[in-house]
Amino acid sequence: MSQVATEIPSDMVGELRSDHAGESGAVWIYHGVLAITRDAGVRDFARRHRATEQRHLDLVEQLLPASRRSRLLVPWRAAGFLTGALPALFGPRAVYATIAAVETFVDRHYQQQIDRLADRPEHAALRSLLLECQADECEHRDEALLHGVTPPGPVLRVWCALVGAGSAGAVHIARRL
Repeated sequence: MSQVATEIPSDMVGELRSDHAGESGAVWIYHGVLAITRDAGVRDFARRHRATEQRHLDLVEQLLPASRRSRLLVPWRAAGFLTGALPALFGPRAVYATIAAVETFVDRHYQQQIDRLADRPEHAALRSLLLECQADECEHRDEALLHGVTPPGPVLRVWCALVGAGSAGAVHIARRL
């Protein structure tokens, strides 16, 4: 991992900072779900995926020195907690729809980073790491979609749109702070 850390191109530091913020928020989404839900299936889902998100967070923290990480961890954690806890109040379908919305955004976010590194073989290790994280996030999305088999109603669609917009706004801020 230290080899990857020395290969971070300067134009990717903000992207990795946003990954740090996002993975921190993701861990806390699952903390929020677990704080509210009593549904055994949702609890199992949240525990498994929280462990994966924690692994991603650990990887990003190995890549970025503390001085280059997001400085807004308290807001990211609070936003993550609420993003998990609020839908958990409304049941499994809302939780799964929320996770699907978040992971759909994250898939595109990682893809943008992967594409930036496509023609830069000197950063193949970093690109490989991002591909691995992206694959995990897509598995989370796909599993959530399988559990939430019925299409979301209008209120849940609005919530998911807000989650996607909030994720995009958070990335914009985290790239800088």
